[in-house]
Amino acid sequence: MPMNEMTAKVPSTTLTSQHQTVLGQTVVLKGELSANEDLLIEGQFEGTISLEDHCLTVGADGQVKAEIRARQVVILGSVSGNVVAREKIEIRRTGHVVGDLLAGAVAIEEGAFFKGSIDILHEEAQEGSQSTSPQSALAT
Repeated sequence: MPMNEMTAKVPSTTLTSQHQTVLGQTVVLKGELSANEDLLIEGQFEGTISLEDHCLTVGADGQVKAEIRARQVVILGSVSGNVVAREKIEIRRTGHVVGDLLAGAVAIEEGAFFKGSIDILHEEAQEGSQSTSPQSALAT
């Protein structure tokens, strides 16, 4: 039996070792939030969130009114504001989003609510703009 108890505890230990900060259900926070680790919001947040190289998850009970910038964003709760993700934005079926999305990829599950616009970033477009600068410099 002790073996089973230890194997049951392994997943929770694995989660905490990945450096994820959790704002619990009773937390109400306003301001500017930036971090160098993944973030899970289960409570309420209003302001700006910057997690350039990390993942933001808005839990099912989370309520966020913010401008969000992150590597990846997963929304199960409510978000009001523009969301920019370098890689991907996922709106799960319990998610409710009002705002514009800008990301490398966007996934919206059936049943989710979304109101706003979607712009998809293409790496080729970024490379193309970089390659046009040397050409324009040669033309002058």
